[in-house]
Amino acid sequence: MKTMIFAAGLGTRLKPITDTLPKALVPVCGKPLLEHVARKLLASGINEAVVNIHYFADKIEEWAAAQPWIVSDRKELSEGKMLFELSDERGLLLETGGAVLHARKYLEGCGRFLIHNVDILSSCDIEWFALQAREEALASLLVSNRPTTRFLLFNPTDMRLTGWLNTDTGDYHVTSPEIDPKACRALAFSGIHILSDKVLNLMQQYIEEKGLPMDEKQGTRFPIMSFYMWAAARYPIYGVEAENLEFIDVGKLDALKPAEDFVQRNCK
Repeated sequence: MKTMIFAAGLGTRLKPITDTLPKALVPVCGKPLLEHVARKLLASGINEAVVNIHYFADKIEEWAAAQPWIVSDRKELSEGKMLFELSDERGLLLETGGAVLHARKYLEGCGRFLIHNVDILSSCDIEWFALQAREEALASLLVSNRPTTRFLLFNPTDMRLTGWLNTDTGDYHVTSPEIDPKACRALAFSGIHILSDKVLNLMQQYIEEKGLPMDEKQGTRFPIMSFYMWAAARYPIYGVEAENLEFIDVGKLDALKPAEDFVQRNCK
């Protein structure tokens, strides 16, 4: 199975560190976030990664080229090494959905692929998660029962995605008017998901149906969650609940210390 690591973000909540570095290269215990995520995936048996780049893209290219365990040619793959294919978004930051579609040439035909946000550290057993993904699923989303204000909603019987809920604002969206959000399970998304490569054609259909502006070279901007809500009304998208998940979103400065503690405990 391939992976796509979302590494193109601006990292505005990590300023002033990200005034000179992309978020992907922000160090935790002396190693960049991108390395922590990539090595976790490699240890789980995934040795091919698509990495999208935008902000300080050249620095990510230089870093990857300097790593002896990263290769840029599939012919060079061997034990302990990982293929990095860089999906260039220098012209336009495409958001999460647009990033997947823009990386189509790297992902098409792979069957299914795992997506992992670069700023997420967790105790998730990736091999276990892959085994939970149902064969018929368009996407499988790793979720957990933890405090947040933005929840995904699932049918409690089969864990099919049915909508989202923002407890701060009271806003919600359901994929069918018959769905009662109060009857759904509300769980927090981890930024880790497994997708069928069938999403690529469906994403194209989505942007055409929504009338989103398209640029053949730069791509189309849209968030993957908006696509999921559109697709979930028609295709099976499921949540996979991880119990006792330790999860850190390293997207802001006050998360750096907990991230250091997590790495020291778990990633030696």
